Amino acid sequence: MSDSPVDSGNEIEEEEKLSDGEPDEKRVAHIKEDDTDVDLTHARLDEVPSLSHVKNLETLCLRQNRIKKIENLGNLSSLVDVSFYDNLLTTIEGLDDVVNLTFLDVSYNKTKRIQNIEHLTNLKKLFLIKNRISRMENLSTLINITMLELGSNRIRRIEGIETLVNLEELFLGQNKITKLENLDSLQSLKLLSIQSNRIIKIEGLENLHNLEDLYLSHNGIKKIENLENNKKLSTFDVGANLVEEIENIEHLEELSEFWCNDNKVSNWNGIEKLRPLKKLETVYLERNPLELQDRSGYRRKILLALPQITQLDATMTR
Repeated sequence: MSDSPVDSGNEIEEEEKLSDGEPDEKRVAHIKEDDTDVDLTHARLDEVPSLSHVKNLETLCLRQNRIKKIENLGNLSSLVDVSFYDNLLTTIEGLDDVVNLTFLDVSYNKTKRIQNIEHLTNLKKLFLIKNRISRMENLSTLINITMLELGSNRIRRIEGIETLVNLEELFLGQNKITKLENLDSLQSLKLLSIQSNRIIKIEGLENLHNLEDLYLSHNGIKKIENLENNKKLSTFDVGANLVEEIENIEHLEELSEFWCNDNKVSNWNGIEKLRPLKKLETVYLERNPLELQDRSGYRRKILLALPQITQLDATMTR
């Protein structure tokens, strides 16, 4: 781009034009018939523009607009990736004809229900973060899905996902879930994130033999237990709970990151149980009685007990 005063003036004028809140119709008008990717992020759109002239559209990004209804997608059968992130949607609808979708993002809206997506059987990734969803429903037909993100909603129970046997990543953080349940059939699951819920016990993970990353921070868990079959765990986060002792993890030979900060661990014997874990690199134990009662010796004792680690809390050891 030229640095001439004329060009600079035009840029300022364009910014002022957009700042008045009017839709950026120029960006819509410039969409060509042969475009495959259309990005209308923050275009101040109040509705989904008609794009029926775009014959082979594959990706449509409508992030950060003011759209209240999903519509005008009827002739876009080639669409595989669509994002309505950060709009004003109250209902998931208008997706009847986009049956080839593999990626759908309706995060940061006002949607109360998961609905009208049962026919999207090609979906691989579904994002519904920060809505008003209270129930996991209408997901059973999405058997090809590998990632499901339902964080920051109002969900109280894990349910309705027993048929999602290809699911590899499940995110349920910041909900109101009280129990780990109905996960037995998800044997492809590699990552489970259920931080900031109301879980009080580690359970229901016995069949998740392929689980590699488990995030359980900010719950009410008192004991580390029931991980005998999760031998592939690489990251285990149980920070900010009520755990009193490090135990029942000696068999996790693949463990490389262990987060147990902000708990009630006071027994130094638990540290010795981490010593056989040769792949362990990162350990977080700060703000436990272990540290609070022995601030001067805490770090030295941990490093003597665990010579294999490269990071203790937020500080590298080497």
